[in-house]
Amino acid sequence: MTTPVIALQGVAVGYGDRPVVEDVDLVVWPGDVVALVGANGSGKTTLVRGVLGLAPVLAGRVELLGRPAESFRDRWRLGYVPQRHTVGGGIPSNVQEVVASGRLARRRLLSRPTAADREAVREALEIVGLADRRQAPVATLSGGQQRRTLIARALAAEPDVLIMDEPTAGVDAAGQESLARTLTRLVGQGLTLVVVTHEIEPLLGLLTRVVELREGRIVRDEPLTPSTPVVDLDVARRNA
Repeated sequence: MTTPVIALQGVAVGYGDRPVVEDVDLVVWPGDVVALVGANGSGKTTLVRGVLGLAPVLAGRVELLGRPAESFRDRWRLGYVPQRHTVGGGIPSNVQEVVASGRLARRRLLSRPTAADREAVREALEIVGLADRRQAPVATLSGGQQRRTLIARALAAEPDVLIMDEPTAGVDAAGQESLARTLTRLVGQGLTLVVVTHEIEPLLGLLTRVVELREGRIVRDEPLTPSTPVVDLDVARRNA
């Protein structure tokens, strides 16, 4: 029997004692490519932060790769590309250094990088098409290249699922096309994707399901087929 990558039952996530999302039931299966859509303030980012352990789960049950979230230790198996559009930090870094930081969760404290670490970083850079920019300062990259650097950082940990928050925001058309090609390649290799997005169109050929949140609750969860009207999916633009 296949084990879900993510399973939520009656979940509420919020801050303090105030829930932002409530009564969420959701199962993400291996191989799913899920678009999590909804208007601004609908709770999309809060929900994924709850799954990742970055926001408190106030009620319900969260299981990650078949284990209760509270006892799940292999957090590297959940890759995360955050909502910020660029790679920031107070210390100047090159692309390879940023991507290599994705291996830290898999290494013992203060241990030196291994051959496996170096190979994982090399492969991640190849996948996102930045092998030729590995020594480039991240500050010199375009917005799309910086997004791909963040994806490579998550991929370096060799996760089972990649959760991405607004990956196409602030990225020009050429960057969006490059990102879509990268994600298509990853899905072809068996990676499960959960994408929080306002922009369905750049990823239409890739997505297999759409889950819509409205006022903190799931109001739609259905397969995405070539016949599904784009206007029905572009929830944020329609409701903003």
